[in-house]
Amino acid sequence: MNRSVTDKLFDSTVLILLIGIALIMLFPFYYVFVVSFTTPVEYLQKGLVLFPEKWTLTSYKYLLANNVFVKATGVSAFLAVVGTTLSLIVTSAGAYTLSRKRLQGRRTLLILILMTTLFNPGIIPPYLVVRELGLMNSIWSLIIPVLTSGWYVILMKGFFESIPDELEEAGKIDGASDIGVFARIILPLSLPSLAAFGLFYAVAYWNTFFSAILYINKADLRPLQVVLQMLLIDSSSSSSGEIANQMSSEIAIPTDTLKMAAVVISTVPILLVYPFLQKHFAKGVMVGSIKG
Repeated sequence: MNRSVTDKLFDSTVLILLIGIALIMLFPFYYVFVVSFTTPVEYLQKGLVLFPEKWTLTSYKYLLANNVFVKATGVSAFLAVVGTTLSLIVTSAGAYTLSRKRLQGRRTLLILILMTTLFNPGIIPPYLVVRELGLMNSIWSLIIPVLTSGWYVILMKGFFESIPDELEEAGKIDGASDIGVFARIILPLSLPSLAAFGLFYAVAYWNTFFSAILYINKADLRPLQVVLQMLLIDSSSSSSGEIANQMSSEIAIPTDTLKMAAVVISTVPILLVYPFLQKHFAKGVMVGSIKG
């Protein structure tokens, strides 16, 4: 059936409108990227740079040579790698245990875990727990309180339940223990689910901000997002002044150029990881949500 001229005109109008909206939304990202590669002299002269006459890595070299920024990047990288690994271990182990129907008290545990997804304790109870455990000003205060998520445990439990019980029985016949079945059979079959939830955890750890403000007072333990926030806020603020003093240099580099370079550096790692794990999202998340 041939489409009418009106339908084609409507589709073209919608397409043009969507492209315009997409360009408007992408412009801030483009501007941040361009300014970060602009020479200090050109930025000071023009103010608004849409395409630099000369591309430079001055701001990136400055940031990557600065101890404050490098330490903050190292802290965030530690949180993303170590935190994600520990979270996947705890989440997958808990989900596999709950997926076994022979577990006594299984329904009660599921109800308790479900309650953690429905009720938020707020700020004060977690703060008191962290303080009583002696984790203040410790990098582990940014990992242990958020080591797992009740919602992720429930979803991954559904994924494990979709794996045939015959595989576990075959492993038991071959003499494997419960841990052996879990490590040698279940986990290799769960790579899509682990990849999906691993990225969720990695993004959360990499973007750690609010908990770091609550639990961390040492400058050496500040994650990247906290340092970035101190760079982006008004220079009249005491915290921004502290970072500015620590990041002082004999080279006159516009503050906005450094800000944009810092934003790019803090965003690129996640953007590089995402495409490799994107194909696992639908299978890893939806299977667990269908049978839960």
